[in-house]
Amino acid sequence: MAFGGGDSGRRQMTDINVTPLVDVMLVLLIIFMVAAPLIQSGVKVDLPRASAQQMEHSEEKLVLTISRDRRYYLGNVEIAPLDLEAKLTTNARIQKDKELYLHADRSLPYGQVVEVMAIARRAGVESLGMITEPDKELRRP
Repeated sequence: MAFGGGDSGRRQMTDINVTPLVDVMLVLLIIFMVAAPLIQSGVKVDLPRASAQQMEHSEEKLVLTISRDRRYYLGNVEIAPLDLEAKLTTNARIQKDKELYLHADRSLPYGQVVEVMAIARRAGVESLGMITEPDKELRRP
């Protein structure tokens, strides 16, 4: 006599069917594989112009300036482009504060500014600020 009472020899299934779970997980994996490169790579965006409050500071900050004619100035001293990394690495103020402000002319190619930022990072700069000019068109009287 069977204990299931009219079960006629069939056992009740107690295993979990993992096939739907695997299907859902594979779909999610594909979605994340497609979405991850889009998150990491930049998207071209036209940023709005805005005026910002001027930063208050009690002491003079060290500024690296790149002029329109691609000359480099650390403070008021001109530096040869090939010597830039060495000068930044040996600068005591940068090594102490780990801070530098970049003031680059807007006509410079984006790649050159990014290259200077990478040089500063290799020289030990941990905090790199960008100095900009306020947009005069957005100022209200």
